[in-house]
Amino acid sequence: MYESDITRFLRELKQRDPRLEEEQRKGRAIWWDRAQDLDTQQRNRASRVPQQPYVYQTKDLA
Repeated sequence: MYESDITRFLRELKQRDPRLEEEQRKGRAIWWDRAQDLDTQQRNRASRVPQQPYVYQTKDLA
């Protein structure tokens, strides 16, 4: 069965440092696995300003 160099590297890295996966889970819990505040999401969506089609073109104010 074929195994890419990256897959092999990650497998060996996890074998050398068994705590690595646990540390990854802790980091993910800090930054990503959070309860969502629906009111804040709704306010953020409502406050968005539509972007003009070509952002680098200046608008004529006259």
